[in-house]
Amino acid sequence: MTFADAKQRFSNRAADYVRYRPGYPSELLDVLRKECDLRPGHVIADIGSGTGFLSELFLKNGNAVFGVEPNREMREAGELHLQSYRGFVSVEGSAEATTLPEACADFVAAGQAFHWFEPEKTRAEFRRILRPQGWVVAIWNFREMETPFARAYEDILVKYGTDYTRVRDSYPKGHEVQSFFLGGEFLHHTVPNVQFLDWDGLAGRLRSGSYVPQEGHANFAPMMDALREPFRRYQEDGRVRVAHATHLYAGRLPTERK
Repeated sequence: MTFADAKQRFSNRAADYVRYRPGYPSELLDVLRKECDLRPGHVIADIGSGTGFLSELFLKNGNAVFGVEPNREMREAGELHLQSYRGFVSVEGSAEATTLPEACADFVAAGQAFHWFEPEKTRAEFRRILRPQGWVVAIWNFREMETPFARAYEDILVKYGTDYTRVRDSYPKGHEVQSFFLGGEFLHHTVPNVQFLDWDGLAGRLRSGSYVPQEGHANFAPMMDALREPFRRYQEDGRVRVAHATHLYAGRLPTERK
């Protein structure tokens, strides 16, 4: 599902996002090297680059990265976060209209953003900016739900979130991501990814969600009060464990039929 306000949802959350959201495990690079022949010389277009977490993973691998982000606050946070990397170029654009040159990227990647894109326009744009045999990579951190803390946290999001269930239900399943590639080459891998958060970290992680009320909203204070109980109950040495599975989907778009 694509939401009309998707490009502005994170405008007031950039600081919490860059401080408290989980990054992406370096093991993803091992998968891409093995399965997609990723090399340091490859150029990456990171679409919906936000605060720069995924861009940084590729920059550390020696790749040049175009960070394409439509939201000004998130884009500026990414520029600040990645200012020490010479290979990073920040671009104002979207998945449907990146503004990038034709055939400029070996990989088009999206971290925690692919579900916001309009599929048909995005597919055409990715075809335009990819070099021959280029790959499209979509990555999500999904919270694991097996522990009592994880279930309590989920209950808070459902109860107090502004549109949490709508956003959650928009996350595509594997077969839905695969359909984007129209029968082209496709693969899926999962890598564990764990955060240990103190109270400030957990509160910031909650505030970073585009689907939770902001300070001043009637639900904000009750939400934060509700969060204290599972933190108190399940913390160990002042921190709670927030487990994720990082899902990596990669594929090649088939050549357009003429």
